[in-house]
Amino acid sequence: MAEAAVFQGMRPSPARRLLRHTAALLLGVPLVTGLLIAPSTPSAHATGTAVAVAGKGATGSRTVDVSLDSLTPSAPVKGDTVTVTGTLTNRGKEAVTKAEVDLRVGPKLTGRTAIDQAADRTGYTPGSDATVVGGKYTLKFAKLPVGAGQDFTLSVPVDKLGLDEAGVYQLGVSITGQTSRAPYEQVLGIERTFLPWQPGAKDDKTQLTYLWPLIASAHLTAETGTDEQQTPVFADDDLAAELAPGGRLEQLVSLGSQLPVTWVVDPDLLAGVDAMTKNYRVKSGDTTVAGQNQAVAKKWLTALESAVAGGKVVALPFADPDLASIAHRGKNVSGTLSHLQTATQVARSTVETVLHVTPSTDFAWPVDGAIDPSIVDVATSAGAHNVIARSDSLDETGGLLYTPSAARPIGGGTTAVVSDVRLSQAFDGDMSKAENSTLAVQKFLAQTMALGQQDSDEPRSVVVAPQRLPSAAQAQSMARALHALDDQRWTRPVDLVAAAETKPDARATTKVPPTSRYPRKLRAQELPVQAFEDVKEIQDSLNSFQMILTQPERVVTPFGNAINRSMSTSWRGRPVEAQRYRDSVSAYLRSLTNEVQLIEKSDVTLSGRSATIPVTVQNKLLQGVDNLVLRLTSDNATRLRLNDGGAVAEQPIRTAGGHSQSVKFAAAANVNGQVQVRAQLYTTDGRPYGEEMTFSVKVSEVTPAVLMVIAGGLLLLVLAGIRMYTRRKRAAAADASGTAEDDNGEPEQPSDPTPDTGPESGAPSGPGEKVDR
Repeated sequence: MAEAAVFQGMRPSPARRLLRHTAALLLGVPLVTGLLIAPSTPSAHATGTAVAVAGKGATGSRTVDVSLDSLTPSAPVKGDTVTVTGTLTNRGKEAVTKAEVDLRVGPKLTGRTAIDQAADRTGYTPGSDATVVGGKYTLKFAKLPVGAGQDFTLSVPVDKLGLDEAGVYQLGVSITGQTSRAPYEQVLGIERTFLPWQPGAKDDKTQLTYLWPLIASAHLTAETGTDEQQTPVFADDDLAAELAPGGRLEQLVSLGSQLPVTWVVDPDLLAGVDAMTKNYRVKSGDTTVAGQNQAVAKKWLTALESAVAGGKVVALPFADPDLASIAHRGKNVSGTLSHLQTATQVARSTVETVLHVTPSTDFAWPVDGAIDPSIVDVATSAGAHNVIARSDSLDETGGLLYTPSAARPIGGGTTAVVSDVRLSQAFDGDMSKAENSTLAVQKFLAQTMALGQQDSDEPRSVVVAPQRLPSAAQAQSMARALHALDDQRWTRPVDLVAAAETKPDARATTKVPPTSRYPRKLRAQELPVQAFEDVKEIQDSLNSFQMILTQPERVVTPFGNAINRSMSTSWRGRPVEAQRYRDSVSAYLRSLTNEVQLIEKSDVTLSGRSATIPVTVQNKLLQGVDNLVLRLTSDNATRLRLNDGGAVAEQPIRTAGGHSQSVKFAAAANVNGQVQVRAQLYTTDGRPYGEEMTFSVKVSEVTPAVLMVIAGGLLLLVLAGIRMYTRRKRAAAADASGTAEDDNGEPEQPSDPTPDTGPESGAPSGPGEKVDR
């Protein structure tokens, strides 16, 4: 009745409440005691159950860091022995005693999500982590000191791992032991990975396409030597380190040559390395020095040519232009899109020339495979019919319970080749650490196997598009993963062109996401609008410059390539370096255009009604210039007329390299005074070329009266000269006779001083250039 009263909300008496509390306390003592002494029983190890320190939850299972440095073979078959090596590091505050290291296998994981969840777990979880293999395969250590590292190796025959049917199994290495504060057996550390198990080959294998990118940042400048070969000039010699043995690009070629991959190449890299095989220069301050890495470049190109022979090569547009930046910030700047078409044309010819293979130029690869309608439009404007997207950009499944094939028609005859985000990002981290590489390889293999076990009516085609600039360590990890698939038990390699032509899944989503869904992080790295305005300014200057050249190809090619590099994807996240590169291209082009200029002219004085005015054009280039017009303009045609009586006169200019041309303009004056005259070079299509030059023309008419005065003055000078000559002749005769006479025949005193005419002035005459008739 009391319990019923309480249940109904009635309040018990104080005495009864005291009795109940006392009874509860007494009943709780055995329970607490049991919890405290239970860990000392040996059953904890036998069952694989973790026991944590009271009040600390499961933190005890992270006391010792377990690093898995290798797992071989990555995908075992019957008869194999699985060997795991690694390191134990005691991160706790006490030494670990009676330590035992064991392998734990299972459970089998169903689906890709289960693999992701298992990879994200840390610490030991009873029920989720299988029991140990145990027995003679347990490795024992008497003591693991604080902070100490202990290497270990576990080897277990595959038939002892309890692997039943094909699938992905969770594989863990755990360490159990004791500490002085917790003198009972407990799991102190664990690390998990995955073990794919496929005893024999499947009939319905997943088609796997792996892209192998050969891309580098820009190193070539727009500058070339003045020699006939136009020796290229590099901004630095850093590319040599990537090509040398052990370098990033050397590793990509060496490893890729042994793999069934699709080579995705930036032709600008090929052009740069090809330039290094010959004489090349490297900028050093305000000068250049000779490059010294021809042998390294030749060896790399030879190895690459051999590696791609018979394989599939996809050439990106020259210099790998940033399609998203162009779509979002550049396409409204006049002329930007036209560069993509030429970049695609140059790409094909470059690959054919350097590698002697015909590439596919039908693919565009936006950064991280992120697309929106504007990016697709820009990609197709470059001539691409296939856009390499990524599954986190398009809706990955569209409600499907499996991963659909890569090819997705998105309208307008364009196919989105959708790479798998999990597989594409598998090796994004720091693969220089052995543990990171091992875990990444095993997870990659597990995901590829899980793809083949999904419930789908037909085998699918899966594309992997890794990071654009993989490091040497990342390339090594990718190669290890692909070599584990060499026996083709559950995958079959196909090239990118074949993947794009695979029959698409009718139920897969084909809707391109709106521009608003483009990732903010990627948008923040885009080239600014100013970059494309700079490019337009450079192109406009180049158009004017090449018109006047007799050998325009000597500047069109290097500057055209430099303009493409200015829009490269490699500048993402490097705005300062990108601006510096564009400025250097602009400054060098300006220095060349200034080599053709007007010679500064001083003011001119016309000493009559008509005269000629000379203007000189100087050409310091090593090639001739043509298609130029020199225009002279009088600001006051009433006072000073040019040529045919107008205010403007023009003369064609054609000057050989290293020469100057002086052009004379006829001028006629009506009124005395000063007139401003402007001289400007123009291209034949009417564009101003170079800076305008101004000078003054002073008209000073000479009247008949002035001419009479001048004539009288000249007559006086002649008479004075005759008189002086007569005096000197008489003086000489007198000296001969010993007597001097004056002009009247009287003797002259020899002590008379000679007249003082004063020193002549060394200062220049008045300013101005006098032009006579």
